[in-house]
This record gives sequence, C-alpha cells and structure tokens, in this order.
Amino acid sequence: MRNKNQPVALEGYPFIALFAFVTLVLALLDWSFFTVIFLALTLFSVYFFRNPDRTIPQGENLVVSPADGKVVFAGVVKEERLLNQEAFKVSIFMSVFNVHVNRVPCSGKVVDQFYNKGLFVNAALDKASMENEQAGMLLETSGGSKILVVQIAGLIARRIVTYPIIADVLERGQRYGLIRFGSRLDVYMPIETQIQVKLGDRCVAGETVLGKLV
Repeated sequence: MRNKNQPVALEGYPFIALFAFVTLVLALLDWSFFTVIFLALTLFSVYFFRNPDRTIPQGENLVVSPADGKVVFAGVVKEERLLNQEAFKVSIFMSVFNVHVNRVPCSGKVVDQFYNKGLFVNAALDKASMENEQAGMLLETSGGSKILVVQIAGLIARRIVTYPIIADVLERGQRYGLIRFGSRLDVYMPIETQIQVKLGDRCVAGETVLGKLV
C-alpha cells in the first residue's frame, strides 16, 4: 500500500515541487515579497502532506479512528447506501491543519465500495455526509461485522484518494488513502458497538479507539 514508509505522502510531491520551483524563480528575480509567500506555501505543503507513524492499539474487535480531527457527529442513523440498516455513525472533521492521511478503522476484507460525485459544502456540516463528493469502503471483519468508512470532500477539497479495491484484506491502522485540503470521514458501526468517543472529542488516526465490536 502506498505511503507506508514515506514521511511525506507521495500525493503531496507535485504541490511541493511546484511551490519550491516558483520560490526559486522568484528568489532569482529578487522579488522578495513573493518569494516569502511561495516559500511559506512550500513549507505548508510539506506540513499538510506529512505522514507520521502511529502506534496502533492492540486488542480484539477494536475500531479506530480513520482520521485526525474533531468528532462533529455521533449517533444512530439509517445507512441506505451499502448497509441498508441502522448503524452508529461517528463523523470526524479534518481541518487543513490535521494530518490528512487516512487509516483503516478495523481489520477486514473490502467487500464493497462506492464513489459519488457531489457538492463541496463545508465538511463540518452534517449534510455533507449525503451531499458532498465522497468515496465509501465497506469492510467485513473475520467475525462477520460490517464497518463502512466514507471519505467526504470538503469546502476546498477537490481530490479523494482511495488505494484498496474490492477483495483486498486490510489491517487495522493501515494507511489507505487521503483527501486533499480539508475534509471529513464518516464511520458506520453496528448499533450494538460499545462506543468510546463523544461529540467534540479529538481523534488521532490509527490510535483513537472509536468503539469495540461485540
């Protein structure tokens, strides 16, 4: 899977290279003001696409956060795209200052996927779950539980990247994609899951336990 041993996500290299090149040209032209601006953009791109290692919690039936960010929704909803049943949804909003590399919430097999074009409204709003551009991945654990994780584009996000395909077997905490420039992830778990987070909590991708399957 991509970005396993990369301190900066590969998807960020074109942006970093572009801003660095423009910075160099402006510096050679001695345009100090614009040089400083593009140097800041270069450094921010490196920061935005950073790809730190994480300590994945050990234990059976744990569902971890797929994203860094703040819990903006936690409750029971009817999921009608792939699960077609009630599920407990946890939504995590990523600002532009969060790590944007996404991680697999639980070990399991990819049994279904979808991609929907849509709007680019503020990802912190709950209507983004249905209206925004998004990509979903349905995982089935060895115990038969099904977990749906959905990457959702935000106000300025214009690129969702998902590496796995159907039939891939993934491990909890494994990197599986990213979303460029501000976005959100929704995780749908069985309603009997023992939920470990609440509205307003801060999550760390691959480390924060969202719930325990029963």
